[in-house]
Amino acid sequence: MKTGKLTILQINDTHGYLEEHQELFWEAGSARHELIGGYARISGYFKKVRHERGLDSVIALDNGDTLHGTFPAVNSKGEEFIKPLNHLKLDAWTIHWDIAYGPEKLKYLTRQLDYPLLAINGYHADSDERAFQPSMVLERGGVKVGIIGIAAYIIDKTFPKRYSEGLRFTLGRDELRAEIERLRAEDGAEIIVVLTHLGFAQDCKLASEVDGIDILLSGHTHNRIFQPTVINGATIIQSGCHASFVGRLDIETENGKISKITHELVKLDDSVEADPQMQKIVDEIYAPHREMLGEVVGETATDLNRYTTLEATMDDFLLDAIAETAATEIAFSNGWRYGAPVPRGVITVNDLWNIIPTNPPVSIVELTGAEMWEMIEENLERTFSRDAYRQMGGYVKRCRGVNVYVKIENPEGARIQEFFAEGKRLEKDKTYTVAFVPEQGVPEKFGLNRRSLDIKAIDAMQNYLKRNGAVNSEIRGTIVAV
Repeated sequence: MKTGKLTILQINDTHGYLEEHQELFWEAGSARHELIGGYARISGYFKKVRHERGLDSVIALDNGDTLHGTFPAVNSKGEEFIKPLNHLKLDAWTIHWDIAYGPEKLKYLTRQLDYPLLAINGYHADSDERAFQPSMVLERGGVKVGIIGIAAYIIDKTFPKRYSEGLRFTLGRDELRAEIERLRAEDGAEIIVVLTHLGFAQDCKLASEVDGIDILLSGHTHNRIFQPTVINGATIIQSGCHASFVGRLDIETENGKISKITHELVKLDDSVEADPQMQKIVDEIYAPHREMLGEVVGETATDLNRYTTLEATMDDFLLDAIAETAATEIAFSNGWRYGAPVPRGVITVNDLWNIIPTNPPVSIVELTGAEMWEMIEENLERTFSRDAYRQMGGYVKRCRGVNVYVKIENPEGARIQEFFAEGKRLEKDKTYTVAFVPEQGVPEKFGLNRRSLDIKAIDAMQNYLKRNGAVNSEIRGTIVAV
């Protein structure tokens, strides 16, 4: 009988978090914060597992959202991450926000990495020619493993068009069936690993529709999966975000088929020994910026986080700042998932960059009440669609100056029950002036007289802190499930 043993290590949605940082953990009726994570601990854990299991028995994979989300990432357009990523000795990755610097920059960055970008679903816009390598086969632990990448389907649908100029992205489902068959028949793959950035709900549906997946490493939705989900023979995991966790699967095979899988979601706390070589690399990256990023610019009396779906304290602070800057009562921003928590206490420049690393200008636009209603209904569908493949957003759009009461379980276009704006029932014929960030905070198809102010979001937050003292940003009931 032929047997094999291998270990698969997963990181996903690290969002540029090179250093340890505050992370939020839910407890009974409350939340607590703990300083964890960072690349030095990821590297230390990877080295430990490779030493224990053997270099030829470990596969390390990255689901993407890697080169964006913190000051060092956006300031260098991802370039500062080449050295630490190569030090991790990853085997493959796929993408989402990583394309934010444009396709040509992504090509340049990819060429600097020692491992391939896999995306079976990325094409040149004017043809059926693939823009990326779709898959690869590795032999580890005596097992031939076929690895197929699926990039974020929403790249060319929700980002500004310049991010993906010249490219288009499909769901990847139809291509996946044929690639699984090819890898098994032509390349002798014994087990199939799918590395995606679609989202957990989407991946569960995908696994139910496509036969032949053995392992599905999920990304995008920042789920902390403590117990794998098994659908149609596929073992599905996801491993948090912000470089705070590593997902680990230990796999045993008999005659080319999986006989046993054990899983662990590894929290990268003080129990994980940091790699001093990686720490040196990280320190060198931060050294030119340490003083600037460490400057204290204010304080918060509220724990600021983005870990709640309908409304979040971090975004309430951001919206207060841009509304004050634009002299409006109503403001909107994206329902971003990324952005490490800021516990009550001091706020630094680094915290502000983590809140909104794109640092877009504050913008204003004139919207009718009917347009606001339609915009929120559209956003609710993108967040809670009954069809997982149509869930294209992050969390619900963040709002200020409105109170919307919704039935999440209702069908598309019928979720809003009550809508109030500026303290009064919404008037659909009335025109409201609203502030927003970033450019897709209010989609371009809505509104008139759209214009950007001569101030960016981070300056707006700093000015707000100077004028208002400690932030008080409790949940206000802007979007309420009823």
